[in-house]
Amino acid sequence: MNASPGALAGIKVVDLTRILSGPYGSQILADHGATVIKVEPPAGDETRDWGPPFRDGTASYFVGVNRNKRSIALDLTKPEGREVLFRLLEDADVLFENFKTGQLQKWGLDYETVLKPRFPRLIYAQISGFGPDGPLGGLPGYDAAVQASSGLMSINGSPESGPVRLGTPIVDLGTGLNAVLGICMAIIERQRSGLGQHVECSLYDVGISLLHPQAANWFMSGEPPKLLGNSHPNICPYDQYRTRTRPIFLAVGNDTQFRRLCDCLGVPDLPGEARFRTNRDRVANRDALNAVLQDLLLRHDGPALASRLLDLGVPVGPVQSIPEVMEDPHTRHREMVVAIDDYRGTGIPLKLSRTPGAARSKPPAFGADGRAILREHGLSDAEIDALTAAGIVCAERRTGR
Repeated sequence: MNASPGALAGIKVVDLTRILSGPYGSQILADHGATVIKVEPPAGDETRDWGPPFRDGTASYFVGVNRNKRSIALDLTKPEGREVLFRLLEDADVLFENFKTGQLQKWGLDYETVLKPRFPRLIYAQISGFGPDGPLGGLPGYDAAVQASSGLMSINGSPESGPVRLGTPIVDLGTGLNAVLGICMAIIERQRSGLGQHVECSLYDVGISLLHPQAANWFMSGEPPKLLGNSHPNICPYDQYRTRTRPIFLAVGNDTQFRRLCDCLGVPDLPGEARFRTNRDRVANRDALNAVLQDLLLRHDGPALASRLLDLGVPVGPVQSIPEVMEDPHTRHREMVVAIDDYRGTGIPLKLSRTPGAARSKPPAFGADGRAILREHGLSDAEIDALTAAGIVCAERRTGR
């Protein structure tokens, strides 16, 4: 295991987030050394139940985005629970939450009037569905619904399928990443000002920000994007093709790469044809070019051809399954599978030379660290016992929501 404490060592995050966008973001912070205290509601993070598969009663969905954290369960609907939260915030750098807009205000935890005056250095990071204001302000949002309303579904799919949800929850993941960027920016700015600030990020805004190049195309041309299946609206050949064995994806971004592709396929004169000479020509004659390429590619073994093309500097990839990717030698070389005892997860994509991140601890059991965390924040065993007896601190999940 890497001995580095991580680039964010010394940063303390009180993490009220649940589901995906927030926990994905706080796991990034934890991977890079931040101390993340995950504060769960009495019923627990909903994704503990989002399975199968399950291990020891906890779903893989939760396990995938909650490593390197400590868990305490608090009932924040009660004043006593909020007083415990204040104790946790006394030396915290970040409060991270993704409740429905306005929920913290209802609990007397408004940033401007309560948290900011009491904890002026605190960075308050908030994820919401649509932001706090505007026609949709304050309304709830989940990834798939925002994929639809932000336009992402309208650019994914084929004419035959119609709009299709992206298979990965790209809006949630992108929002978590943006929130982490905002938190790190606020930490840097605080070194100058000495003050925290409100970092706000919505699924809707992030969904729109991901509409590239389709939004840029529309702004310039006024033409609504069309469903192109696996094709790219601006580049050709940039598509999935069948081979004799398995499909490959060609991502040919310039004329040099196209010439190398044609040389490898045994048609060196093809780039000289007027209809295929430049990318503009190839996009205009997409169907004709795809027909030629598809006929040629059916003569080849897909993975072997992909390997040869990569050696020639032509971007291409065989279409691999998740099990194949996780066992791929390059995946292993890049340490993109990590393991701790019976836990396995995806690795850390951001590599820092001096202070790399690491998977240090498995995702926590519900409330597993509650007593230790409270002791560290000055509560006596008698006080902790009283809070537990009153249901303010929870050692076991409450059924129902």
